[in-house]
Amino acid sequence: MKRLVRILGVALGILVVLIVVGITFTIGWRPFLGPRVRPLTDRKFEATPARMERGRYLVQGVVGCLECHSERDTTQPEALPKPGREGAGLLFLDDPGLGKVYAPNITPDKETGIGNWTDDQIARAVREGIGSDERALFPIMPYLNFRHLPDEDLASVIVYIKSIPPVRNSIPRTQINFPVNRLIMGVPEPLIAPVSAPDLSTAAASGEHLVRLASCSDCHTPQDDTGQYMQNLAFAGGNIFDGVRTKRVAALNITSDPSGIPYYDEAIFLKTIRTGQIGARQIDPVMPWAVYRNMTDEDLKAIFAHIRRLKAIRHSVDNTVEPTMCPLCGHSHGLGEKNKK
Repeated sequence: MKRLVRILGVALGILVVLIVVGITFTIGWRPFLGPRVRPLTDRKFEATPARMERGRYLVQGVVGCLECHSERDTTQPEALPKPGREGAGLLFLDDPGLGKVYAPNITPDKETGIGNWTDDQIARAVREGIGSDERALFPIMPYLNFRHLPDEDLASVIVYIKSIPPVRNSIPRTQINFPVNRLIMGVPEPLIAPVSAPDLSTAAASGEHLVRLASCSDCHTPQDDTGQYMQNLAFAGGNIFDGVRTKRVAALNITSDPSGIPYYDEAIFLKTIRTGQIGARQIDPVMPWAVYRNMTDEDLKAIFAHIRRLKAIRHSVDNTVEPTMCPLCGHSHGLGEKNKK
């Protein structure tokens, strides 16, 4: 009997060790412990004219905060935020399998917005994905990209956001279904060191930085069934979105492969972003060209310089024909059947 107890004890010990090792090297312990959260500081960003101007440029031309946190006026070609409702929040995504993702009110309203948040609470949410109540924000908010915002640009964004008119609009809290609501707790990562400006000495380097802040890859790189980006198809399109003008729309391949945009030159690229048109065809404003068109020629040219350096990847995507299942990315989009593994 003692021997049986000893064997069972050893087996239980081995099982516990295997579980601990398995969790450590797979999902980690954050789904059980909660997200990593750094203590808040008392830093406050002075609202200088230079920061206000820079913040306006970044928010309205690069990072697109108001585009995601506002109801859209679909009567206009650009589907810009509804006047007087900029930043007031909305139901961003409603998926039975995932849950409801709300883009919160980010106006300085003290009751329903971020008017009572400290500057560092806003900074922590923007770059580290931690809400004022220290919960992990759903990473459809691209804080993993915004981690690369230099400190001065972060200050400028916050100064500008705090200057927009407050809107009284109560938004429910995001509700994510299990187990994703636990898994996202492992995504936020505290920033405990200054973030300096990157090397922008070349157009391609500047473009890479801007592409990251504009979250281009988040839309143009398809995701697999687990929500992981398929890096073998980086920037090659295929992600499916609910369109503003059309029911469903796929992000296009923007690499230089013949199935992508090899015929683009700098002038065509700038015209496409400025007008929201590919030739005579209007781009659905789910692609936020109405934000990116506010960039300077210099910055758009830098983005194009980086895009031209991307690895050419064969992946045919077309929104003008009926969707078919694509064996390459696993999504249903135009010309999907033309792609082979």
